[in-house]
Amino acid sequence: MSRGLILGIESSCDETAAAVVERGARTLSSVVASQISTHATYGGVVPELASREHLRAIVPVVRAALDQARASFDDLDAVAVTSGPGLAGALLVGITYAKALAFARGLPLIAVNHLEGHIHAVLLEERQKRTQVSAATEHGALPPLRQKEAARVGHGAVEEEPALALVVSGGHTHLYRARPSGGSWRYALVGRTLDDAAGEAYDKVAKLLGLGYPGGPWIDALAVFGNPQAVPFTFAQIKPKVHLQGKAPRTKAAKTAPIADLDPHFLFSFSGIKTAVLRYVELHHMREEAQARVPRMLAMGHPPKNREDALALCPQSTLDLVASFQHAVVGDLMKKTFAAAESVRATRILVTGGVAANRELRARFTAEAARRGVTIAFPTLALSTDNAAMIAAAAWPRFMAGEFAAPDLTGDPSLTLGR
Repeated sequence: MSRGLILGIESSCDETAAAVVERGARTLSSVVASQISTHATYGGVVPELASREHLRAIVPVVRAALDQARASFDDLDAVAVTSGPGLAGALLVGITYAKALAFARGLPLIAVNHLEGHIHAVLLEERQKRTQVSAATEHGALPPLRQKEAARVGHGAVEEEPALALVVSGGHTHLYRARPSGGSWRYALVGRTLDDAAGEAYDKVAKLLGLGYPGGPWIDALAVFGNPQAVPFTFAQIKPKVHLQGKAPRTKAAKTAPIADLDPHFLFSFSGIKTAVLRYVELHHMREEAQARVPRMLAMGHPPKNREDALALCPQSTLDLVASFQHAVVGDLMKKTFAAAESVRATRILVTGGVAANRELRARFTAEAARRGVTIAFPTLALSTDNAAMIAAAAWPRFMAGEFAAPDLTGDPSLTLGR
């Protein structure tokens, strides 16, 4: 009898990942080889280096995932791989390996959109919780007050509800209306960034201030020691550019989907706040201080965990700037996400992607959801950043529907999700 095991492979950017997931609901293994140390010197991902590192890591990472799952190639029912969006060379490493493995073993190959994978990172967590709740209910381990909610979760009622999904990471900031349909999921684009993704803005501001890469964890760690009201950053209302006639401007993050039919209230733009931070740094003569911080940051190796270490790395003025930047970005994400949820009448919000690991974002989104009576869900911290478990989970409905990739599958760096 088939165990429903899918091997997922993810290589869209700077992490080589493999995972084995059972029936889209139980993670048996998840292995990620990070390239942070390779790219940290450059303050961002170098595509050629990323491809080379994927070539080195793909075979040992897959072997480790199978060993961790106590499975062999013979136990697999399918191979799933990220087909886009992402870096062209990086995508091709994962796709080429997956195609060769699927051909050699006579397994179906399933192509997965990276953005859909991030959404399924949350759904995977919900499915695993549902399994745990069902087991606890059967053994009478839950108190009476939780049994009603447990019954709702345990019978899958939550997953059958439409949701608004915010995918927010270093390369993406998108809003989707997600709804189950015939055992699969369908997506409609509601909003997105016109220029930088939120995580990209974090990385660029961190680099400007002489902090580590990736910038998100550093800024999140330092922000707790600053005053979020010290610098009054604002986001201007986004208005359609008449001369573009509804087409996307020529920026990296905006090429992948049309904007003509999107409500301007649900469009993001983070290039402005990045420029505002630059001007603040220049106006307050903080550039030399930032450059001098780089060797201290490299020596420290990780974000400070207490105020003393934070002040040893940054003066209070920099901590206030960092806190104000993060407060403004999270506020903009929160404002537009909840407005979009209200517009599409979604009573459930899924927040996923690397920036979903941000502590302030989780706290403020959770509090606002409680205030509005909206259900909100996040992936675990391990599943927030790029991983292959989410790819295998997203592949399960396609496997059940027989939606397999063609033999000529190749990577699509600008692959879209939803229209």
